[in-house]
Amino acid sequence: MEIANLPISASQRSKLLSAGYATLSSLSSLSPSHLARDLNIELQEALEILKVVSDAADRSKSTDGHHQALKGVQTAWDMLSEEQMQQHITTGCEDLDHILRGGIHCGEVTEVGGVPGIGKTQLGIQLAVNVQIPVEYGGHGGQAVYIDTEGSFMVERAHQIAEGCINGILDNFTDHDRKILACQEWMQPNSFLSNIFYFRICSYTEQIAVTNYLEKFLKEHKDVKIVVIDSVTFHFRQDFDDLACRTRILSGMSLKLMKLAKTNNLAVVLLNQVTTKYTEGSFHLTLALGDSWSHSCTNRIILYWNANERYAYIDKSPSLPSASAPYSVTSKGIRNSTSHCKRVRMM
Repeated sequence: MEIANLPISASQRSKLLSAGYATLSSLSSLSPSHLARDLNIELQEALEILKVVSDAADRSKSTDGHHQALKGVQTAWDMLSEEQMQQHITTGCEDLDHILRGGIHCGEVTEVGGVPGIGKTQLGIQLAVNVQIPVEYGGHGGQAVYIDTEGSFMVERAHQIAEGCINGILDNFTDHDRKILACQEWMQPNSFLSNIFYFRICSYTEQIAVTNYLEKFLKEHKDVKIVVIDSVTFHFRQDFDDLACRTRILSGMSLKLMKLAKTNNLAVVLLNQVTTKYTEGSFHLTLALGDSWSHSCTNRIILYWNANERYAYIDKSPSLPSASAPYSVTSKGIRNSTSHCKRVRMM
């Protein structure tokens, strides 16, 4: 059961969500004094909240019974079959799709990090466009949710990438067929833009609220096949002094996103920033939010510069080997490297 469904006041519910408590399990072993301190409320109020939580948990257990533990059980053969049938969203770069075995995986959470200017937002917009390619042309015919925490989403750039996507589809047809296709309504850039649901986030509490709202939103928009958060890091790097609270909130958010990806068979892409880390006597770049956050995603891709060329490196994945591939950011979007020495390098 979610905190949002508890019979408590809106103010109490808001304080719980802001402190990172989104589910009953997150409150199950909490003492009243601890909760009162976290929410900055009186001890008596904390006791009343925990009493409501305890009652709700008891009702949930009695309803579900012992069969709840077996809900969703499957065999390893079922899991292998699901993995082999897994859908992918093309990145627009054949070399990058190759090391990803088809593109960004649906049903999983993928983190993409790198330095400013490397193309993270470009890739996010590209995926939001590519997911709309019709099934008959090798796509999903889906829609996208784009959650923008930094204000970096540019609708003009999305329009430009949509045009590049359309032209890429038309390039596979003869002049006669191309003219016929170009007249279809979905082959217009504005049609692509109308299928990107945009949320502008200005604080970490808004980010928590939208993440919690996604479950309801996705039930109402079943064609959504990708959720992009650009970036997952921004507000959590600026607004927090209590790192334990931050870790708790991020953990709850990542679990919810993983559940949404699996339940709805969609791709969740989290764009991340970089920071410096001091180890073995020197500073080096690493993705933000610390080591604990690195376990919150199924796959992790790091974008980096190699001389004057952009590369993508698979840093973590349970199903993919570590590998890197070059890519370019062009006027049409993410494409194969423009270098004459295109080469996929296995690590």
